[in-house]
Amino acid sequence: MRALTWQGPSDVSVEDVPDPVIQQPTDAIVRVTSTAICGSDLHLYSVLGAFLHPGDVLGHEFMGIVEEVGPEAAGHLSVGDRVVVPFNISCGHCWMCSRGFFAQCETTQNTKQGKGASLFGYTDLYGAVPGGQAEYVRVPQAQFGPVKVPQEGADERFLYLSDILPTAWQAVKWSHVPEGGTLAVLGLGPVGQLSVRTALKLGEAQRVIGVDLVPERLEAARAWGAEVLDLREVKGKGRDPEKVAEALRDMTDGRGPDSVLDAVGMEAHGNPIAETVINAVGKLPSAVGKPAVENAGIDRLAALHTAIEAVRRGGTISVSGVYGGMVDPMPMMTMFDKGITMRMGQCHVKQWTQELFDVVSQSPDVLGLEDLATHRVSLEEAPKMYEVFQKKQDNCLKVVLKP
Repeated sequence: MRALTWQGPSDVSVEDVPDPVIQQPTDAIVRVTSTAICGSDLHLYSVLGAFLHPGDVLGHEFMGIVEEVGPEAAGHLSVGDRVVVPFNISCGHCWMCSRGFFAQCETTQNTKQGKGASLFGYTDLYGAVPGGQAEYVRVPQAQFGPVKVPQEGADERFLYLSDILPTAWQAVKWSHVPEGGTLAVLGLGPVGQLSVRTALKLGEAQRVIGVDLVPERLEAARAWGAEVLDLREVKGKGRDPEKVAEALRDMTDGRGPDSVLDAVGMEAHGNPIAETVINAVGKLPSAVGKPAVENAGIDRLAALHTAIEAVRRGGTISVSGVYGGMVDPMPMMTMFDKGITMRMGQCHVKQWTQELFDVVSQSPDVLGLEDLATHRVSLEEAPKMYEVFQKKQDNCLKVVLKP
């Protein structure tokens, strides 16, 4: 089969790889009909290369048709079912899963790495499970994970249930915006856009302020009812956390937003020195690069520091953007003095599946899911689109691949 593979830092290619086969009785094989490039995939494209091997199949947002089912998954799936597959691989019955913490599943947890549940297409840190940017995928724990969707309807009505929609929804829920309150969303990529939409359309915030510097992303958020803060227009150094925080305070009676959602993560712009170090770490050999990632602060923290500076006293910060450093400097005095509540972590996808399934099944398309993708191309064009997406070229917001 054909699959998108990692070959080296900023180097991916579509190659012929062996077809997946059933390995465990809880497995299923899914023929992929749509798969997407996620912002988290860009971390693999550069920063986290030390945990990848040439030939690793990437991708964790995908859906398709069930082609084969292991005997212990047969009670949940049948050949021919149309399914979307959550990016985290969870069993549904362990101690963590029984409490809704599916991203911490103890059955697929990577204890040797000190990490949580295994993920599709996401390095040695998370199980090295081949990903979904491929023609076919082996789906472990298929007795629980895959979500059956109607046989009819556009893929993109359901595709984002794999990751970015529940990630956005969890981030908004964890923001704990008070009634009548204001939510600032830092970063208006796909998760940021869906955070804006869910917060406004589903009544989680009265006022949403979207923060970014890409004109098309600002306009997209504005079109859905958000106020916007254009970082290019902030007085002084527009990406300086204190300057951005000051601008947000000016928009909120001098107090700051009730809640701030960081949808950016480790690849935030604003610190050229950190950017240089991160790019260098991503190109190191694994034996050297892994310790650098595991034992050093490798993140660009502009977005997180902005959230801490901007949120009002007693407010809440919700972090959905991925961070990877182990000793990143944090302004603990400010965090303690302001009495900030902070929630973060991988999305527990299936905790939110039912309520979001009900939302995406509505007519009309209340969250604009069918219009979110700006680029729809064949799997063979994936290498080019990784570069376009990373560099924010051609007004690229979301890429959907068709194997």
